[in-house]
Amino acid sequence: MKNVHVESTLIEHRRFPPPVDLSTCSHLGSLEQYEELYRHSMESPETFWAEQAGQLHWFKKWHSVLEWNLPDAKWFVGGQINLCHNCVDRFVDQGQGDKTALVWEGEGGDGGEPPVRRFTYRELQREVSVFANVLKSRGVKKGDVVTLYMGMVPELAIATLACARIGAPHSVIFGGFSAQAIVDRVEDAHSRIVITCDGAFRGGKTVALKATVDKALSMTGQVKEVICCKRTGAEVGWNAGRDHWWHELAEGVSDHCPPEPLDSEDLAFLLYTSGSTGKPKGIMHTVGGYLVHANMSARYTFDLQPEDPDELHWCTADIGWITGHSYVLYGILSNGVASVMYEGGPGYPEKDRFWQIIARHRVTKFYTAPTAIRTFMKWGEEHLERHDLSSLKILGTVGEPINPEAWVWYHRHIGGQSCPVVDTWWQTETGGHMLAPMPAAATTTPGSCWRPLPGIDMAVVNSAGDEVGVNEGGILVSRRPWPGMLRGVYGDRQRFIDTYWSQVPGFYTAGDGARRDELGQFWITGRIDDVIVVSGHNIGTMEVESALVSHPVVSEAAVVGFPHEIKGNGLAAFVITKDTKDADVSASVLRQALIEHCGQELGPICRPDSVYFVEALPKTSSGKIMRRILRDVAAGRPVEQDLTTLDDTTTLDGLATAAVLQQA
Repeated sequence: MKNVHVESTLIEHRRFPPPVDLSTCSHLGSLEQYEELYRHSMESPETFWAEQAGQLHWFKKWHSVLEWNLPDAKWFVGGQINLCHNCVDRFVDQGQGDKTALVWEGEGGDGGEPPVRRFTYRELQREVSVFANVLKSRGVKKGDVVTLYMGMVPELAIATLACARIGAPHSVIFGGFSAQAIVDRVEDAHSRIVITCDGAFRGGKTVALKATVDKALSMTGQVKEVICCKRTGAEVGWNAGRDHWWHELAEGVSDHCPPEPLDSEDLAFLLYTSGSTGKPKGIMHTVGGYLVHANMSARYTFDLQPEDPDELHWCTADIGWITGHSYVLYGILSNGVASVMYEGGPGYPEKDRFWQIIARHRVTKFYTAPTAIRTFMKWGEEHLERHDLSSLKILGTVGEPINPEAWVWYHRHIGGQSCPVVDTWWQTETGGHMLAPMPAAATTTPGSCWRPLPGIDMAVVNSAGDEVGVNEGGILVSRRPWPGMLRGVYGDRQRFIDTYWSQVPGFYTAGDGARRDELGQFWITGRIDDVIVVSGHNIGTMEVESALVSHPVVSEAAVVGFPHEIKGNGLAAFVITKDTKDADVSASVLRQALIEHCGQELGPICRPDSVYFVEALPKTSSGKIMRRILRDVAAGRPVEQDLTTLDDTTTLDGLATAAVLQQA
């Protein structure tokens, strides 16, 4: 890997101390408590992680906490555990069977009250056990990979937990992916069974899930069984002998299904990530280490309080992403805290839907993505003001670095200036949070993801592995193994080594650039691949984007590089403006104002060379910006990218129009 020295010019001086009233009941109630626990975790890591593992139920205790043979880790070796048992049965056994585990709200939108279903731990245990027995009746056994392609309905959580109960690794595919994406994943995982729905509701539309599965299976002979859950009631194609209705298979099935004791290093699930090139990577997570990390990180980051009968956590992510795995299901339920699932999108039937849900159910912890927050900013505060959000205690953000202005807006308007904002950095590959503020311990700075969680040893280094200086940009790495770390790329050992362990010898490399400031806080500067060399200066895109969003007219921005005959590379900014009267000035005047604004905020070298005004940015269904498409537009090239994961193809038309107008 080349030596990455990112010139960091974004300076943020605003500080937000933690609310005093959190300290008395928090797991880490002060900075001193955090620092003491963190020091303990670094000096005695195996003792620390054994203490965290002791929070869970083990059928058999481990004989070794860690066996480390770089790049391979084995955690809690010899121990036996079950994910589902720790998320469901454990609380029934403790006499908490009547406590709420899941609160599901359907999209609705017909003018009446939206559908709501609640599951206690006992009810969830029954539903999961029945479906686990259904899976076994279809020949699914321990070690078989089960593919799930569903909407955000309770049956998705039930099916996921049922797989975990019997030791069948699940592979959840987001219900917005294409038929080809299903083919790629079932063939790579050698999965012979798919669980789906007839359809799903999202944004007032019906998504034809079963039809997409049928199209996929016409292209592969890998899958032999399809179980379909009835959600929309739409007519669907049917392959007799292969296709089965969930409700028909479940009729009369026993609800007695003891959870399978699994080896700590047994495969828990595959979750596929799609890079800019090559086939999707099947990230492998194992049972014991993953659950210990998810449980610990959820407890500390969100300061979960299972003893509080009003505690209700809402992570807005789909279970098809790692965020949904860890912070809708496993990390939350294993702490004995109720979790919200919502079927639809944030803007249907009105732009206040999220705030309705928070007010209706009295949500206490809210976790969403910066791209959603910037959308809320664009829509305006009037949608918030109609609802009582006073139940909120902690806000979280996930998925990409958050611009300081979006952070402050989130804190002020959604959190009422009284909720800590926990900006979390982690990946599909890490299994759980790696960097995040501890809400009662951290004085936070907008745009920073604070410090490592206890037990996590993150650093910013150069290509030789040497830690760089204060506020000097470099490569973000983990210097030690941790329990939630990926165990490999399914079926591709060399890709695992090349992608994660070869860039900085001896360290896990995340692929992100970062810096660490004089307070020890980490700042993500963007993907290393997104560092742009402009006139010999290494510029991180995230800081330029943050400067743009700090302008009162801008709600969202994405910056990419393009070939420049004088500078080597130029900066192209794609900008979404707010719905304000100030945005009515001519495009040329606003374009120049934004260029000058970046120069004032960051220095002349960071002034964009091109500014494109767009209605929407090309994003994946998880909200990540597809920058490779923007690079093609900025360079004047035709877009010839893999668009499988593009959420809305109409954004391409908007980009083409913006390219024409930019040249005008």
